[in-house]
Amino acid sequence: MFTGLIETMGAVVGARSYGKSVELCVRPDMPGFAVDTGASVSIDGVCLTLEKHGGGGELFFTAVSETLSRTTLAKPSVGRRVNLERAMRADGRLDGHFVLGHVDGRGKILSDEHVGISVVRTIKIPPELEIFMAEKGSVAIDGISLTIAKNAGNTILLSIIPATAAKTTMFIKKPGEFVNIECDVLARYIYNMIHRRGGHWPPASASPSQNKPENVESLLTKMERLGF
Repeated sequence: MFTGLIETMGAVVGARSYGKSVELCVRPDMPGFAVDTGASVSIDGVCLTLEKHGGGGELFFTAVSETLSRTTLAKPSVGRRVNLERAMRADGRLDGHFVLGHVDGRGKILSDEHVGISVVRTIKIPPELEIFMAEKGSVAIDGISLTIAKNAGNTILLSIIPATAAKTTMFIKKPGEFVNIECDVLARYIYNMIHRRGGHWPPASASPSQNKPENVESLLTKMERLGF
């Protein structure tokens, strides 16, 4: 699990295809970016497992077909800049929001508009993800925890502050390019619970007595029978 607060950027220094998988070699900018073999690292919002270290501080990962089909790692060009975050510590301060590194789909950058010292970026999102986008809610874009300033149906607007721009790859990517989108995990689970039950809440399988609250008289009668 991650927070969406990028620790450092890095560069893809190697990419080799193996059938439907890709081995990535990434070199972090941060000196001493310590990660144990087998640990999770978020690369542009994609949770990958560190398989081995290189002699020059490089980190090696494998992205499988499912990951490649949903994310921008399908075309990992050498030299590409990426956002990096290690898994959060249980005893650390939780900023950002809960980010799992499980990308839901790709979005397309449409435009940037300067508003004071910030930049409002408009991103087109896949139709199936529209339901998860709530104004003032959270979303992870390339692993960056952001707040949705406005939801306009098939697009979302994000207000990017200078600190985010300086510490991430946010504006290395330009309009026309694609980004990884991870919906807020709470929205994802709430939708799943309701959708799997035909849009009804409480669950249709619950008995009638479970679906409606008891009145005061009924509760008092039960308490009397129990000797209260």
